[in-house]
Amino acid sequence: MNIKMLVYILGKVLLIEGALMFLPISCGLIYCEKEVLYYLILAAVYIILGFLISMKKPKNMTIFIKDGCVATALSWLVLSICGCIPFILTKEIPSFTDAMFETASGFTTTGASILNNVEALSHTSLLWRSLTHWIGGMGVLVFILAVVPMTGGSNMNLMKAESPGPTVGKIVPKVRTTAKMLYYIYMAITAIEIIILFVCGMPLFDSICSAFGTAGTGGFGIKNDSFTSYAPHIQWIVAIFMLLFGANFNFYYYLTTRQGGKAMKMSETKAYIAVAAVATGIVCFSIYGIYGNLGDSLRHSLFQVATTMTTTGFATTDFDLWPTLAKFVLVSLMFIGACASSTGGGIKISRFQIMFKAIKRELQSYIHPKTVKKIHIDGKTVDTDVERSVALYFFIYLLVFVLSMLVVSFEGHDLVTVFTSVAATLNNIGPGLAMVGPTHNYSFLSDLSKWVLIFDMIAGRLELIPVLVFLNPFTYKGIIKKSPKS
Repeated sequence: MNIKMLVYILGKVLLIEGALMFLPISCGLIYCEKEVLYYLILAAVYIILGFLISMKKPKNMTIFIKDGCVATALSWLVLSICGCIPFILTKEIPSFTDAMFETASGFTTTGASILNNVEALSHTSLLWRSLTHWIGGMGVLVFILAVVPMTGGSNMNLMKAESPGPTVGKIVPKVRTTAKMLYYIYMAITAIEIIILFVCGMPLFDSICSAFGTAGTGGFGIKNDSFTSYAPHIQWIVAIFMLLFGANFNFYYYLTTRQGGKAMKMSETKAYIAVAAVATGIVCFSIYGIYGNLGDSLRHSLFQVATTMTTTGFATTDFDLWPTLAKFVLVSLMFIGACASSTGGGIKISRFQIMFKAIKRELQSYIHPKTVKKIHIDGKTVDTDVERSVALYFFIYLLVFVLSMLVVSFEGHDLVTVFTSVAATLNNIGPGLAMVGPTHNYSFLSDLSKWVLIFDMIAGRLELIPVLVFLNPFTYKGIIKKSPKS
């Protein structure tokens, strides 16, 4: 294992986190808040530490897939721990467990909260809280790939470990250029949303925080009622942008580079739109009797379908009061999730596509035993390794889900609360149903349950494997050897 390279990456992570803190620092200075001092001190400490740690560039810049998993899991752990310290120092979230829960929820773009009064936070902390979504949405290591040159397969190994979806493809020949393109698109759409929200009447501070939460599909609101008190046209805008950020970013690259043909052939995007449309229609039909008119029913339906499917977690109403059919659809969308290579969570549309096609092929093999048929997605053959990894992912996902439910259920809460709390954190959604519904939060849970859900949030964001590799003792076998090769 290339220890020097891992330390170098952690140094860069600290540097980036410290530098990004200057955005909430600037906000705090504008609002003349005392909390800004703590952020300023921590930013300086993180930047200095990051600089000292990464000052000496390793001679061997190559890392392997095992190292990539460890680097990714460790980076996200360091991000969360260092990111929660401002909340503790300002005493806005004095408990380390609660602060860690809130920060991990932010970086993993989950949006689950332990805060009973969000509006009591300073503007500095509110912006930092929302910024964690934006940082975690595309991934801090993807950003590092865009600015730090590496050799060999290091780039792809890091990108595979952090990027969501069953496969990671290079949209341009160099992975570093791919990372840059992804961030350019990410920043551009975020900026467009901020401008549109501001022009349409939302205060600038609210527009920035809302756009960060939407871009990262995180869902941290800056109001206690999330988006309920905002005007209907603001809700429409946010719903549309949530769906945009839940799409595969390769789709946008093809559109911006005038490769519309490739964009239109992406079956995952078509399936994503189809599922969202059908779900919105069913939910709208189910809640029509509550709102009494098509306009309001369609707006709330689209918003909640978008926020659930993209695993954002905003809310315009208490959907826990909706009919069983509507709640069933939303819970189902929690597991389906958004597209691969998006900022959304969940299992992902592409995995379901592969599994459905694998099931279809197996059924056909019983009818025509001698037929040898490959699975194809968008005209490309799906490798056996990809099929195996998808099947493995489903099994590990189920195992983690059941074990998490087992631990949380010891508190004695009702089944809906336990089930949806695990589903909402493992799929990076945020609000669930019952005691963790849109008008409630996770503050009532014990510290043990919170740490289990923190694990679920990080594991869900990194799609399980990197975290499990990081926790596996065999990963560090022979680590004392001087050679960085593994």
